[in-house]
Amino acid sequence: MLRYTLERTLYMIITLWVIVTLTFFLMHMIPGDPFTSEKKVPEQIRQNMLAKYHLDKPLIVQYGYYLRNLLHGDLGISLKYLNRTVNEIIANGFPASFQIGMQSIIIGVFLGLLLGIVAALNRNGFWDYVSMILAVIGRSVPNFIIATLLQYWLASKWKLFPVSGWGTFAHTVLPSIALSFASLAIISRLMRASMLDVIGQDYIKTAKAKGLSPFEIVWRHMIRNAVLPVITVLGPLTAGIVTGTFVVERIYGIPGLGKYYVQSIYNNDYTMILGTTIFYSAILVFLVFVVDITYGLVDPRIRLAKGGK
Repeated sequence: MLRYTLERTLYMIITLWVIVTLTFFLMHMIPGDPFTSEKKVPEQIRQNMLAKYHLDKPLIVQYGYYLRNLLHGDLGISLKYLNRTVNEIIANGFPASFQIGMQSIIIGVFLGLLLGIVAALNRNGFWDYVSMILAVIGRSVPNFIIATLLQYWLASKWKLFPVSGWGTFAHTVLPSIALSFASLAIISRLMRASMLDVIGQDYIKTAKAKGLSPFEIVWRHMIRNAVLPVITVLGPLTAGIVTGTFVVERIYGIPGLGKYYVQSIYNNDYTMILGTTIFYSAILVFLVFVVDITYGLVDPRIRLAKGGK
């Protein structure tokens, strides 16, 4: 197991380095620079600003400066937000996005697994159809439409929750539900398909022949084997949600990280583009790493097949 973990850690570091490198050079292919849109800034001042942030030097030199700072945990100063570092912006915006994202993942995973299991055990029955209808809705209806409907009915019409804002747990309920539909749909469909595949396996028939109770068969044999594909998708799903969803955050007035992803591109804010991309990638790669380790713990055959011990 130790060798398996060390290999995954090495792959994680290499992956992050490749992402940083590709993002850095691709970002500089965007036309213009962070100060091009400032029409009223004299050319000499613009040149001074480029020199201040080393943007007048060759790309490879800029890349060296950035890697050096990155190794010290410094993501740089935003080129558009006055006197604010990228670290500070992420630190201020991420907690709100993280809270909303984690709540939506918990809702999506719990209900998705429940619906998938119930649907598989009642194939072509009432609950199977209900589960699949919810899955189709979650996959086909954009989360901002669901967010708007929840806001209108549950907040504006029935006044059960605040319409928008941030500060109390009540403010987090509707955006969490709106964001959970996509993960609920993916997990419920995946769990249903995986459960149906497991149900037809010979070891399930053997368990029934041994006289095990239905609960033991479902819990110990079906769910444990069927949940592996769900674990695979949890990493990317969680990373995508907890780092911020721009539209839903705007609808509910949440001071999260999502808006900085979009605004940094429009502003040619190089440090913000790199900082948010690296931050998102680090979370994604780490969660994939956790998924790999969890896979090895849940099913030892995986690490043994890859030479782990």
